[in-house]
Amino acid sequence: MYQEVGTLTPTPPFDFDKSLQFLGIFGPTKNEQTVSTQSLTKAISFNGQTVVFQLTSIGTIEKPRLEYTLFSADPFSEATKNAVVEHITFFLSLKDDLEPFYRIGREDADFAPLIEHLHGYHQVKFLTPFENACWAVLTQRNPMKIAQKTKQALVERYGNSLEVHESVYWAFPEPFQIAVVDESELLKVIRNDRRTEYLIAIARAFSEVDEEFLKAAPDEEVEMWLRNIKGIGEWSATFIMVRGLGRMEHVPLTETRLIEAASKVYGRGEELSRNELKRLADKYGPWQGYWAHYIRVAS
Repeated sequence: MYQEVGTLTPTPPFDFDKSLQFLGIFGPTKNEQTVSTQSLTKAISFNGQTVVFQLTSIGTIEKPRLEYTLFSADPFSEATKNAVVEHITFFLSLKDDLEPFYRIGREDADFAPLIEHLHGYHQVKFLTPFENACWAVLTQRNPMKIAQKTKQALVERYGNSLEVHESVYWAFPEPFQIAVVDESELLKVIRNDRRTEYLIAIARAFSEVDEEFLKAAPDEEVEMWLRNIKGIGEWSATFIMVRGLGRMEHVPLTETRLIEAASKVYGRGEELSRNELKRLADKYGPWQGYWAHYIRVAS
């Protein structure tokens, strides 16, 4: 087993314990990581190499530091190590500066208590936008528990695994691992014609796109690219923009769970309309995605 160690310095305030609490209840990645006191262990696949990363907090909320250990059955190239560390940083939104968001939120009497409750929580994304896109399809008109079982079956059929400290960690497949799969074979795992077709389309699109485009291109171009993938509609595109790419200027205004959660905060016993939700979100400008995420998490 090969190992690499190092440290990460998140932008304060950063409360790793709140990240772990979120992962402990986050249905899409249930049973895919080990969460313990101030520690997270999880797997990722990068260019066919399976890497398990273990993160441990060695700092405080105002002076945060994370120690990481990377494990692999194969030697690490410098490029692979740097890419995995970059994925970890992005996954946990370690570079997000929450203070501008908090300044707006503290002026919002209804929302201010949520900031105090979640102070230091940086959005935990999906580990990759491709995994996020696949989850968006798996949950289309599908109960959460069934989607979870299907995702686990997908990972165990096409993903890679690595045993570390007597535990086996599975990495979600990379796009190329699904893109080359025969559709009839994938159907045996997914057991739904439409979702199978969509997953193939998503895998082929993500296997061909330049990752830098997803990170750096204007929002409108990335959203249009997503909407052009078969199976990705308005809600799914917004979902991926926020939860897979960290583009926090977006809010899934049509999402029932968000409307319900926001109504508990602002509705005074009444359900908010989509227009009312948009009006509230607009006050947060480029932070409205964080605003919506905090409301969802707090609920």
